[in-house]
Amino acid sequence: MLAVAAIFARYVSDTVLTFELEPPTAAAWRGRLASLAAAGWPFLVLVVDGQLVGYAYVSPWRTKPAYAHTVENSIYLDPDSAGRGYGRVLLETLLAAAGSAGARQVIAVIVDSGSPESMSLHRAVGFVQAGRLSQVGFKQDRWLDVVLMQTSLTSESITSAVTGAS
Repeated sequence: MLAVAAIFARYVSDTVLTFELEPPTAAAWRGRLASLAAAGWPFLVLVVDGQLVGYAYVSPWRTKPAYAHTVENSIYLDPDSAGRGYGRVLLETLLAAAGSAGARQVIAVIVDSGSPESMSLHRAVGFVQAGRLSQVGFKQDRWLDVVLMQTSLTSESITSAVTGAS
């Protein structure tokens, strides 16, 4: 969990891409992983040449019981490993694992920071924009919007995406 904590700490400290203000410790990450495992949700890591280059997981979208099959995805790459296709590999694998674990809808909550990489990645694997929340986060002395993107993991939506049918 040290490598996961180290990757995330860079995003917390150096970017607005997460609304966390203090990097969680490795122990806190172990707790998160235990909670996700207990709930049956996937937490994936991608290791290349013995080095962690990224991780991805889903967590409950909301705690109310009717949302039990809707999850939020999170994906983070070591910034030095970006642009090599690792994000897509992680996200596609995560979506398959989330579907196998019982998720039907996946929500991506993406900070609109003027850097379009995350939205482009999500769009490339079938997410569509579902909404925008204006000025809901304040970090690095500025107000930030959040874009909500969504994809369905049902067989009907996958068939439609592949065939172009609606």
